[in-house]
This record gives sequence, structure tokens and C-alpha cells, in this order.
Amino acid sequence: MSTAVAFGGPVPVASGARLARVPLAAAVALVPWLLVLAARHETPWVVLDLVEFSVLLWLDALVRRRSSAASWVGAAAALLLAGDALADIALAGPGHEVLAALAMAGGVELPLAAVCLVLGARDGFQSRCIRARVSSSSGV
Repeated sequence: MSTAVAFGGPVPVASGARLARVPLAAAVALVPWLLVLAARHETPWVVLDLVEFSVLLWLDALVRRRSSAASWVGAAAALLLAGDALADIALAGPGHEVLAALAMAGGVELPLAAVCLVLGARDGFQSRCIRARVSSSSGV
């Protein structure tokens, strides 16, 4: 792990290997929440979170393969997570509900969306660079 300087002090920066594990960890962390939502018969939220779950697993698989498609799936995951955060805030009741929605958006959903964008862009770019080197060295 390396460090960066932000606001005058060192801040740890996750290495690429650690960052690459985030989508899988987030998908696994969604499972208990899906069970809670299902028990409360919150069908629309269950469907949205199941889609997020599957896209996070898909992103994890593409990142492991260093596929150029990771950029598209990372963007899709980020869009879903940002939309989920926005819907949670917009539909939350007053008081504690809106505070909880803001906390989840700022502490979980939007940072995870940023990680998905970074992973997708990084692995999509690396894959395109590798393909370009291979095609130029083979004379194609």
C-alpha cells in the first residue's frame, strides 16, 4: 500500500490488487441486505439490488480477466449505484430516514461507484494497450 498526501497528512491509497477485490466484496456484502429487503417484501428494491449484485460480480470477473469490456460494466455499475443512492435519498422520509439515506450514499454507494469507474477505466485501458502491442508486434 502506498500513501498520498491530502489535506496536509498522509492518506493510505489502496493498491491495484486490493482495489480489484472491492466489487466481489461489495456483492457478498449485499446478500444479507437482500434477505432483509425480501423479508420486508420490498420487491422493487430487491430487484434493483439483485441487478447491482450481478453487475458487481460481472465486473469482478472482467477485471480478473483484464477484459476491455470492464470499462462498460464498470460504468454500468457506477450508474446503478448512483441511481440507487439518488432514489434512496429522494424517497426517504423526513428525519432519520433521509439522514440514513445520505449516510449510505456518501459512505457506501457513491464511493463504490467511483471504485467501479476506476477499475473499469483502468482495466479497459490496460487491455486495449496490451492488444495494441500484440497487434503491432505481430505486424497486423
